[in-house]
Amino acid sequence: MNNFEYHNPVRVVFGKGTIARIAELIDPSEKILLLYGGGSIKKNGVYNQVMAALKGRDVREFGGIEPNPRYETCMKAVEVVKRDGVDFLLSVGGGSVLDGAKFIAAAARCKADDPWDILTGQYTPKTAVPLGAILTLPATGSEMNCFAVISRDSTGEKLAFGNPCVYPVFSILDPETTYTLPAKQLRNGLVDAFVHVMEQYATYSVNTPLQDRQAEAVVRTLIEIAPDVLEKKNDYDSRANFMWTATHALNGIISCGVVEDWTTHMIGHELTAFFGLDHAETLAIVLPAVWQHQFDRKKEKLAQLARRVWHVVEGDVNAQARAAIDKTVSFFHSVGMPTRLGDYHITESRLTPVVERFRQRGTVLGEHQAVKADQIAEILSLCL
Repeated sequence: MNNFEYHNPVRVVFGKGTIARIAELIDPSEKILLLYGGGSIKKNGVYNQVMAALKGRDVREFGGIEPNPRYETCMKAVEVVKRDGVDFLLSVGGGSVLDGAKFIAAAARCKADDPWDILTGQYTPKTAVPLGAILTLPATGSEMNCFAVISRDSTGEKLAFGNPCVYPVFSILDPETTYTLPAKQLRNGLVDAFVHVMEQYATYSVNTPLQDRQAEAVVRTLIEIAPDVLEKKNDYDSRANFMWTATHALNGIISCGVVEDWTTHMIGHELTAFFGLDHAETLAIVLPAVWQHQFDRKKEKLAQLARRVWHVVEGDVNAQARAAIDKTVSFFHSVGMPTRLGDYHITESRLTPVVERFRQRGTVLGEHQAVKADQIAEILSLCL
């Protein structure tokens, strides 16, 4: 097991009716900026619950944060924070709104000339505006980590950052808020959480049996509950388990002491930046291709995945590892997720600028630092 340090300060308040708890979780004297996306919270009753809980408080609103939160939009919110002296950010929505809130929190206190430097790694935040979350879409795990991903229209980039300053002070997880979600968002959330686990699991062993079994428990639960999540609209138990499982996929527990990859995510971010695909859609395309390309390096863990999660015991390590890839693709298909670039009419000729961006950056990816621009080109070819 590798050395690690684990600290997670997020207070999680889980269960039905918990939105009312924000009244006690936010200081009455603080000026609050309520952040949300396209306005679905005003249709499903969540907005009314929030405003009822905050009755009499100094609350202003900023809506319109995109599914892939835009730098340009977030910077408009930063102006509001600075202009109005906002003390606390309250994110109400899915992981994208919360990612936007995290960047807004850091950018509002940023000392650099261009807050985009937070995303490029040229500036490290030392402080941020405190924030809390009300989660309405299980997927990213952003409610219990300090990471965020932001897109910038002017440069066509999508970059990630992580900083302890942007851990939510609290996150409220009420499974009933998911009842009105469309099937596509549920599908995306299931796949997103699954791939989060695999980025931390499907590498190579450093003798972490507990973390391995924790990771396997997360994906086995996702597989088990997926049919009910998709088919039973108001089933509290399946939605509760989905919400809590997605949180555990990326709250840092299963990454303690292990070797991580994240190649799939880095390539996926560029596919979103260039072609506008949903984040989870890119992950479902790229993950099987990465596994195929890096097969010899990953086959031992993939074979373990096949045995422990998919119950494949026949054949040697190679056969079991290939079965893990096939079973994973089948799972994606079972929830209605395409797994090829061709499904979105993206041809090989359109991938050249994607590869060139990685080449210009000198990108090196993977747990062995063996995936460079040429290898990324080969992986993308396997995605077609």
